[in-house]
Amino acid sequence: MKKMDETTTMLKALTDARGISGHEKEARQVMEKYIKPFADELFTDNLGSLIAKKTGNDNGPKIMVAGHLDEVGFMVTRIDKNGFIYFQTVGGWWNQVMLAQRVTIMTAKGDVTGVIGSKPPHILSPEARKKPVAIKDMFIDVGASDKEEAMEFGIRPGDSIVPYFEFTPLKNEKMLMAKAWDNRIGCAIAIEVLKQLKDVEHPNIVYGVGTIQEEVGLRGARTSAHAINPDIGFGVDVGIAGDTPGISDKDADSKLGKGPQIILYDASMISHKGLRDFIIDIAEEQQIPFQYSSMSGGGTDSGAIHLTANGVPSLSITIATRYIHSHAAILHRDDFENAVKLIVEAIKKLDRDTVKEIILS
Repeated sequence: MKKMDETTTMLKALTDARGISGHEKEARQVMEKYIKPFADELFTDNLGSLIAKKTGNDNGPKIMVAGHLDEVGFMVTRIDKNGFIYFQTVGGWWNQVMLAQRVTIMTAKGDVTGVIGSKPPHILSPEARKKPVAIKDMFIDVGASDKEEAMEFGIRPGDSIVPYFEFTPLKNEKMLMAKAWDNRIGCAIAIEVLKQLKDVEHPNIVYGVGTIQEEVGLRGARTSAHAINPDIGFGVDVGIAGDTPGISDKDADSKLGKGPQIILYDASMISHKGLRDFIIDIAEEQQIPFQYSSMSGGGTDSGAIHLTANGVPSLSITIATRYIHSHAAILHRDDFENAVKLIVEAIKKLDRDTVKEIILS
């Protein structure tokens, strides 16, 4: 692998950081490091969402670009007498992607490595072997001989358990594999948007935000949007890729490398038609590739942002990603770069009059 450039180094740092919902500190510190040089002001809300403010026009509208800091993971609930760790999921997990995966338990005494285990198939009945193992029947093996030794390691109920995976560019180096693309790619977009606006005039105030606890109910987007009171909101996140075997176009038709996704509808929000049309017009004018997408289940931070105060026209712009909510997901760097370009071009045009037109459209 060739030496990583500045952007790839940032993407690695963001995705390697550990930050399940409710324990986003490490990921927040990484985002803060990378966004601070491009912000006029940096602060957090009272739950821990990071807010970076960049002023173009003091009297212009407030534009919020939000990616969430948290990733799906687990939490220790109890330790049995033999030293095995039981847990609950934090965020949505499909049990078939969990077994035999390595995890890191973040304790007050430091990191403890473990692996997710279950009763071996060799001793199951033929009927039981045909069924996926239920999450309630899984445990984490940290190599402890008993409960006392596990506690000596520092493990206690409430500790965060994070999927372990190291950022890896594939042979085609635009294809990037990592844990936590959901949603450190959104954080990276917010950072890069502020970076590209550093010496550029824009008729508004831009807020690049890393929200907390999205995976458990869009919570940080709600509190940070109250702190900002934006006029326009963009939720930047991952979306479903439909370019792997077994997926039909009617299920999902987005492909990696074919541009960011404009979300028409999801379970948390119907996208604002005026803002959606505005963004599509810019994409077509600037010849920025994009794809349409909708999701009957799941939501993004836009779902909370658009309900702030008396309403915020909002739109989700997402990156098609394979294998989300697992230890290893894959996305395409071009989609990231085109999402940034699209949002930057939009921000350049979002003056007070344009926002008023969007609201009334």
